Amino acid sequence: MSQQDSGAQLGAFFAGVVIGGLVGAATALLLAPQSGEEMRRQLERTSADLRDRAQDTLEDARERAEATIADARRRAERILEEARERAEQIVKETRDQVERAVAEAKAAADRAGEASGEA
Repeated sequence: MSQQDSGAQLGAFFAGVVIGGLVGAATALLLAPQSGEEMRRQLERTSADLRDRAQDTLEDARERAEATIADARRRAERILEEARERAEQIVKETRDQVERAVAEAKAAADRAGEASGEA
């Protein structure tokens, strides 16, 4: 029986080698790199996707920048208009004060002239 046991062990060994070889071959096929043609197609698809995403991102950034510029422009125009209105108001108030001061000076000069004429 020792020959039979040796033969059984040898058969089991070869069966293991064959099964291991089949499992190894299947694994190699599943994990093997793609062919050059397939790799080029995949790279083209990936680069096209990346280019499209970059263009979309650039367009979004451009739109946001344009919106920010337009908003800043509107704010600047509003600030300028408010400053213009405030300057006009200051000029008007200053003219009114000058006119009052001139009128008061004339009135004081008239009173001084009348007082000197009475004396």
